[in-house]
Amino acid sequence: MIKGSLLAISGVVFSGGEPTMQKDALIALARAAKGMGLAVGVQTNGVFPDTLEALIQERLVDRVALDIKARWARYNNLLRGNYVKDVQKSLKLCRDAHESGQLPEFETVITLFRGYDDEVSLIAGEVGSTDLVLQQGVTEKVSPFSEAELKTIADALPRSVRIRTREGGEIVYEGDRSRRASRKRQR
Repeated sequence: MIKGSLLAISGVVFSGGEPTMQKDALIALARAAKGMGLAVGVQTNGVFPDTLEALIQERLVDRVALDIKARWARYNNLLRGNYVKDVQKSLKLCRDAHESGQLPEFETVITLFRGYDDEVSLIAGEVGSTDLVLQQGVTEKVSPFSEAELKTIADALPRSVRIRTREGGEIVYEGDRSRRASRKRQR
């Protein structure tokens, strides 16, 4: 399937379920994709840091999107397992690899659902200067945040973020910082 699409694609992204759960299979697929000259991306929840480490060490991954599900104090209860240390290890591993140039692209993604927007600043503090994405969480149980609501949440952060919604796709959002800068230039 991938070979037949080589003229139209430049990369592949492995996503969930959880792609890093199947370490040997993911490594084999990443090697094959790299062998075809394709970039490789992984979207992960970070609970299998050894898989990420192997991909990074072999330079089999070009981009990692790490989904941070909640503040650490609530994490294990939310995922019904003891995963905090593994996700923290994945975060450090990817951040260090990105800073050293081993991992060309790295972002942390916060998928937001109503009632948990107060966790954004805590998570943003944990991820540091890593690119941050606020992603609209969609479920049948509650209505998703609108782009305007996500912008309001982002305004509380002292940094730019990317916002992803079903309706508007992805935007880079500078928030009040860019509006203030624009006003100053006009004076």
